[in-house]
Amino acid sequence: MGGRGPSQAGIRVDAARNHHRLLEAALELVAAGGADALTMDDLAERAHVGKGTVFRRFGSRAGLMQALLDHAEQGFRTAYLFGPPPLGPGVPPRDRLLAFGRARLASLAVTGELARAADVDPRTRYQHPSRSLARRHLAGLLRLTGTVPDPELAAYQLMAFLDAGLLLHLRGEEGMSLSRLETGWEELVGALARPAGS
Repeated sequence: MGGRGPSQAGIRVDAARNHHRLLEAALELVAAGGADALTMDDLAERAHVGKGTVFRRFGSRAGLMQALLDHAEQGFRTAYLFGPPPLGPGVPPRDRLLAFGRARLASLAVTGELARAADVDPRTRYQHPSRSLARRHLAGLLRLTGTVPDPELAAYQLMAFLDAGLLLHLRGEEGMSLSRLETGWEELVGALARPAGS
């Protein structure tokens, strides 16, 4: 067992259980006080483990936030990959693009703070598995429209619009309504993925 690393596939059952318990405890703390208030000390106390265990599991606070965001977004990933339409398969790609943004905006209050907090390290923000998968999904949908010259770059443009820090700023400091942001998303998708012949 000594050569086995801490990958999800190789974690022993008890370690996996502890990992899940840490994430659930972190979600409870974030729900109670916001992402900025979450500390490694508080998490260790809440989960009844040593602080060293928290650091060994996540490496840093940014690593914890990324793992927590990934944990919180599992349901969203399942919905856009395998769920019912229009977010999931079964409708034209443009409809799924529109549904993706609407769903992301609707979940801002739940995952926005986590996503913003997970973006602390600029070297890793674009490589986070949740972000990478979402970007590839959007690029695939854009490619399927047949009207987007550079689907990969366009997917980055769409992801930039859905950046949690930006959306929280627009909602909070700028006072923009959710319906205004939804309209902006629809206009952006419409500009990037124009229907054939338009």
